[in-house]
Amino acid sequence: MFKRLAAAALLAATVGSATVATVAHAQRPTPPQGPMIDGYLCCNMRTYGSSISDINYDEQGTSIVAVGTPARITAYDMRWFSADLAGKPQRIKNDYSRNITLIDFAKRYVVTEDPKQKMAAFPPAIRNAILAVKVMPGMTREQVLMAIGYPVAAENPSLDAPTWRYWRDSWSEYEVNFDEKGLVKSVIGDPVALSRVLAPTP
Repeated sequence: MFKRLAAAALLAATVGSATVATVAHAQRPTPPQGPMIDGYLCCNMRTYGSSISDINYDEQGTSIVAVGTPARITAYDMRWFSADLAGKPQRIKNDYSRNITLIDFAKRYVVTEDPKQKMAAFPPAIRNAILAVKVMPGMTREQVLMAIGYPVAAENPSLDAPTWRYWRDSWSEYEVNFDEKGLVKSVIGDPVALSRVLAPTP
């Protein structure tokens, strides 16, 4: 009798555990599926080890992955996509642009047209500013994106807005202002931020 009760209890515990595991598994969201784009990095992005964030902070420990670096999307997860950037694996994280889909987010950063081909036709001063990860008056929106990346979508829902807001780090922000023609007319921020992002006047 005791053996029957023990066996029944063990069966109940096993079934209960399986039920909990099944429920937990059923509640786990399915990662999105998207195109495995083979192309180029849209813009200069900062990496800390094997991770890149859309906030693109300029802080200690980060290094630059240059605009036009060969890029290939390899997988999607809930808040980031994995990519091979010139042979090095990276996760590009959607930390502050979650009002756009992950697939649209990925298409921002891995583009099919090589930005370096466009850059070759830019005036030397603008081309040099992009390579130095800086902005300057007279740049187009596209050139600003190449130089310092996208402003996070949570604070900049429209890329047609006259002002793009960026963060240098958790405490320091700056703004890139455009004129009616879509060209940079000013960059506003504290002295440290401006020293890091504003190209010297030619």
